[in-house]
Amino acid sequence: MSITQRYAVIGNPIAHSRSPEIHAAFAQQFNIDLSYERILAPLGGFSDCVKEMRAVGFLGANVTVPFKLDAFAYADERSSAAQWAGAANTLVLGDRVLADNTDGFGIVRDIIHNLNTPLSGRRILLLGAGGAARGTLQALLLQKPKMIVVKNRSLDKAQAWLKDVQRTADFAEVLGDAHLMVRAWDDDAMDDFDVVINATASGLGDFFAPPSGVCFADKALAYDMMYGKVTPFLQWAIDNHALTADGWGMLVEQAAKSFSIWHGVTPDTSTLIANPPYKGA
Repeated sequence: MSITQRYAVIGNPIAHSRSPEIHAAFAQQFNIDLSYERILAPLGGFSDCVKEMRAVGFLGANVTVPFKLDAFAYADERSSAAQWAGAANTLVLGDRVLADNTDGFGIVRDIIHNLNTPLSGRRILLLGAGGAARGTLQALLLQKPKMIVVKNRSLDKAQAWLKDVQRTADFAEVLGDAHLMVRAWDDDAMDDFDVVINATASGLGDFFAPPSGVCFADKALAYDMMYGKVTPFLQWAIDNHALTADGWGMLVEQAAKSFSIWHGVTPDTSTLIANPPYKGA
């Protein structure tokens, strides 16, 4: 008789999370006896929550807002991806705790594999300098783009982030020949971009003030990390004749990477990606 393996996603709020359904679908592919729960941790109570989970035999956890920084700090070991992000969305729980960040893998896999959009040699605009943006920069740079421009409403915040990144041990190796720069949101220096990624929370509202100086190249892709509706960012991109995608594929692919870290096998993601839960809604 198999022993049920226990995993969870930790957040606050957490009731909306699709992670249990995604991981249940992955487990079915390999006949893994898996329990995957939503855990609502109290603000300020992340460490105690994980301690209790370890005590009752949980083997791993995904971590969502607002605890990704807490997860990074809690761990005994941190992957390169987690170090670049300064945050973790995946924990391996054992005698020691390993922190990883699969967000960058998720978005790159979705863009290249599912959306058939190459990133090598491309001009990328990354909107935002918060946790979502930080989780993706290393993975984007590893694809050897021509340049990445970060635009943020707070230029000081973006510049401070860039200084942090430049202190990362493998920064020069990861950067390669790419040009990495930050610009103010209203900087009107004009550039054509092949890929524009929205890592801001603008999708939660009904208004998006486009950054200055942005032109979409021919057949450019506009990618919003939010999913479930046509956000104001995506509508702006549509109005400018760009191709568009939301973050459902990123969510599924980052979950698949977490699953692979925990179980040593890589699930097929195509069925889940082709059938988002909001399709037809």
